[in-house]
Order: sequence, then C-alpha cells, then structure tokens
Amino acid sequence: MTTAPTTTSTTTPAGGAAPVVLSKSAESALPTVAAVPSRIDGPRPTTGVPFGRLIHVELRKMLDTRAGRWLLIGIGAVIAVALTIMFFNEGGQHSFGEYLQATTMPMALILPVVGILAVTSEWSQRTGLVTFGLEPRRARVGWAKTVAALLVGVAAFATSLVLAGIAHQGAVTFRGITPDWTMDGLVLLGAGGYVLLGIAQGLGFGMLLKNTPAAIVLFYILPTAWSILGSMVSWLGDAAVWLDMNQTMQPLFEGSLTGAQWAHLGTSVAVWVVLPLTVGMWRLTRSEVK
Repeated sequence: MTTAPTTTSTTTPAGGAAPVVLSKSAESALPTVAAVPSRIDGPRPTTGVPFGRLIHVELRKMLDTRAGRWLLIGIGAVIAVALTIMFFNEGGQHSFGEYLQATTMPMALILPVVGILAVTSEWSQRTGLVTFGLEPRRARVGWAKTVAALLVGVAAFATSLVLAGIAHQGAVTFRGITPDWTMDGLVLLGAGGYVLLGIAQGLGFGMLLKNTPAAIVLFYILPTAWSILGSMVSWLGDAAVWLDMNQTMQPLFEGSLTGAQWAHLGTSVAVWVVLPLTVGMWRLTRSEVK
C-alpha cells in the first residue's frame, strides 16, 4: 500500500511575522504551525491598575446596571410618597429633623442591597473572571468596592439632606407652617451613620456569602431576629444592650450618648459591620472564581 505524499506551501504574513506552513492535503488551507504575532510598539506598563480607576469601575457596577437603577428608582418612589404624606398630614407642620428621618430611612433600609449586589454579582453574573483577571490583587478590588459603597452612602445622605430641606421649606412657603431647622449634631451624625453603616453591613454580608438571595435574606432577618429575641427573652436582654444596633444607635437619634453607650455602639458595630467585612474580605481573596 502506498501513501500519497503530503505537499505543503509556505506563506509570509504581513507585519514581518514568521512564515506559516500550509498543508495542501487538508480540506482547507489551515496552518500547521501557529503564527507568532508581531510585538506591539510603544512603552510597556510598569504599574498596575490605578486605585481611582478601580473605584470608578465599582461605582459604575453599583449604579449603571438595571438592578442598581431600579433600586434607586424604588428608593426615590418611597421617599416621594413619604414626603407627600408628611406635606399634607397635620398641615405639613413637621420639623426639618422629621423630614430628614423620612428621607434617610428608605435609603438606610434599601441602599444596602446595592452593596450586596456589588459583590455577589461577581459570582452570580461571572464577572469575577474579568474583574480578577484584569486586577489579580483581589484585596485592592475589595477595598475599591468598600470605598465605592461608602461614597454612594455619602452621596445618598447628602441627597436626603437636600430633599428634607426642600420639603421643609416647601411646607413653610406653601403651607404656612412655623419653620423649625434646629437639629443636634449627634442626631445628624446618627442619621448619616445609619445610612453608611447599613451599606457597609450589606457589603460585608455580600463578601461573606457571595450569594445574592442568601445575603439579602440574612441581612434583613438576622438583625431583626436578634432584636426580637433580645426584647422577648429575658436572659438575652443584657447581651442585646451590647449587640443590638437598633438599641445602641437609638441614643444617637436622641442627641446624647454616655461613655457606656458609646461602648455599646462600638461593640455592636464591630459585630455586625466590621466582623462581616473582615471575614468577607478574607474570603474574597481566597475563594475560587469559576
């Protein structure tokens, strides 16, 4: 039995690359030797992705998505309904602090979901393959997500201040109420802290669980269940004073904190915010991305 000889031809691609050997006996003229692409001209990068660019990308992930936009629309709708009710209820006679509470409460309750999605989408939408491929240093990505989430919280609180001021001034102008702009500094700190701690806590739960449904459910159920148990079970009452953020943050809204109350607040924040963020950051840097 004889075998037909295999004939080949050689072509030279443009750009000065190495010649490519083609097989004429193949069904199509496929190269039998891979061509090496020519070197791209220009200087080579000597540094990694700038941290500011990482923050910018994470901000876009949080806000410039369908889920992020609808969450913001939902928050805006809830705030609009709350301010409308207050504007017509009791002749609109409410202080600036009460209007501020109406604007910050929806943000503090719903905005943490944005922080959760910023982390869990890396696994549920498989964008982590791209994110950690372009920036292998995962800790920098985690810190960028944290800074971006806090920036969103600051912007949200600033927006709530503006909306509360517009609503109160509108009630003064159109409803003829007596203006009341007085507000204690601790109350303002408590309102801002309520928003920022909420989104940081959501980010921590997202890093810890890396699953959107589980993170959202546990974020809302665990603190609420702990508050209920602390108020119903007598022997948990002493622990709830230290670990229930609803109790420990209440003196902030009242405008006065003692040294013991500051200790209670710091302990609860360490358990519900700092601990999930720390463990979640550790898991973020070590979890397999598929």
